[in-house]
Amino acid sequence: MNRFQVLPGKESDFEEAWRTREQHLEAVPGFLEFRLLCGPEGEYISHSSWESEEQFRAWTDSDAFRKAHSRGGSAGLIQGPPRFSGYRVVL
Repeated sequence: MNRFQVLPGKESDFEEAWRTREQHLEAVPGFLEFRLLCGPEGEYISHSSWESEEQFRAWTDSDAFRKAHSRGGSAGLIQGPPRFSGYRVVL
């Protein structure tokens, strides 16, 4: 998960940037699903699920990852860099 704090009044722009971005995830081995979550007070979370931590880490080192993050679609919309949190499924 990556947590983003969106600037007040920029929520619609942030959502549109995510809605229209090229994610390059569908063909990545181990990718299961992606969701963009909206919380209180301008907090958003990008959440992706993977078959394994190894496949997630391989994606972060891939060309697909670099392509998905090359456009900087959140520039001017967030209050700083996203905060990453990783979790493993227990049950």
